[in-house]
Amino acid sequence: MKYEFDVSNMKCGGCVDAVKTALNELDETEVIDVSLDEHKAVVESSKTAEEVAAVIIAAGFPAVKVKSG
Repeated sequence: MKYEFDVSNMKCGGCVDAVKTALNELDETEVIDVSLDEHKAVVESSKTAEEVAAVIIAAGFPAVKVKSG
């Protein structure tokens, strides 16, 4: 499933790397696009939206699902 999350608390490239690293540890086969400019993460994963959001939140960044499909 593909999900888009608003990750408004990212401030720098290190934040983007932290989110990507956390997501890669969740599911190494997922497709990940994390944008600092747009403050969003687009994730394609076999995990649920709640599981993906929990990983982003555990990395220290509030995550709100804005789209799935």
